[in-house]
Amino acid sequence: MKNEIDFSVNGEAYAIVVESHHTLLRVLREQLVLTGTKNGCSEGECGACTVLFDGEPVNSCLVLGVEADGHEITTVEGLALGEKLAPVQQAMIDLGGTQCGFCTPGVLMAAHALLQRTPTPSDREIREGLVGNLCRCTGYTRIVDAVREAGRLMVNGQ
Repeated sequence: MKNEIDFSVNGEAYAIVVESHHTLLRVLREQLVLTGTKNGCSEGECGACTVLFDGEPVNSCLVLGVEADGHEITTVEGLALGEKLAPVQQAMIDLGGTQCGFCTPGVLMAAHALLQRTPTPSDREIREGLVGNLCRCTGYTRIVDAVREAGRLMVNGQ
């Protein structure tokens, strides 16, 4: 069954037809060709597919595309402000938090949501904010450092 949905992605309005059984992840990647959101496990375990759904992080592999009707979705492509990277993106690059990069879009979205709620999180709050975002490369030290630095940049208006 097909459904027409109206929603906003990265500030742009869309009216598209989606299959009832297609996930938001599939709609974003295949219909809108926003491939920054990654498909890791397809079971909501790894967080690679994290997007913001009305500002809150969700695993887009667990949300049906039809559920996005009338809502605002933000993907990693929507974080940058024009040509300027968002503070969390810049800090991840500067502090080596990107590692192989596969988990990075999901981590960025979870970190961005955290920093919107808590601009100067403690290391514990950062780690709790990133729960559900798995990095298989190595530890999370550089990622936590980058999120802390992004918060500092945001508070200082940079």
